[in-house]
Amino acid sequence: MKLQNYKNSITENGYTIINRIFSDEEIEQISKVIQNADTSNETFRKSENLFAIRQFLKEIPEAVNLIFNENIKKVIKEIFGDRYFVVKSIYFDKPEKSNWYVAYHQDLTVSVDQKVELPDFGPWTTKQNQFAVQPPLHILENIFTIRIHLDDTDEHNGALKVVPKSHAKGIYRPETIDWNTEKEKICTVEKGGIMIMKPLLLHGSNRTTTGRKRRVIHIEFSDMELPEALNWAEKMN
Repeated sequence: MKLQNYKNSITENGYTIINRIFSDEEIEQISKVIQNADTSNETFRKSENLFAIRQFLKEIPEAVNLIFNENIKKVIKEIFGDRYFVVKSIYFDKPEKSNWYVAYHQDLTVSVDQKVELPDFGPWTTKQNQFAVQPPLHILENIFTIRIHLDDTDEHNGALKVVPKSHAKGIYRPETIDWNTEKEKICTVEKGGIMIMKPLLLHGSNRTTTGRKRRVIHIEFSDMELPEALNWAEKMN
């Protein structure tokens, strides 16, 4: 696995796709652990269009060793660097009949342990006793997101669509996208593959049209400490 090309692609385009990071057997084991979880917890969100688990690695600790296999560890070390740690994790299940459509957006907030008034941090949101805040730009620019695909994903079952290179343009309001100059790319990822992206990359997804589910584990990484009294809500080495 020559990783330098993937690293260059992230720097240039804001994302890359690496297939065959997990074997079918490993994906099966991860799926089983998720199926056996107690879904009554308030960090679980269930509707016909979406099933989501916030703080996924905390809620389902049995998944940690399965997810951080040798391939993923190598990717993190060689593409991100030695000092990166987990700062956020979510599991998304877009079911077969889902009409869940996600408009273009950037991921502009981080999950933290409490609300503290700090310069350049805000606005704040609170969901189920979890605090999210928009931090200064340099903190967002430093984050990498890995999306682990538990199913084959293409344009028919809600694959991410992205605007390449938009991660390098700071805060980019989706309503200002000029489609005369920007291009849209659909990110097809095989089951067992990963997509790595920068949070400032404009991304969205269409509805599922084929009756195939799309399950993704979304994990964010940083190597920065937050200022003063503020801590990452899900810090994990």
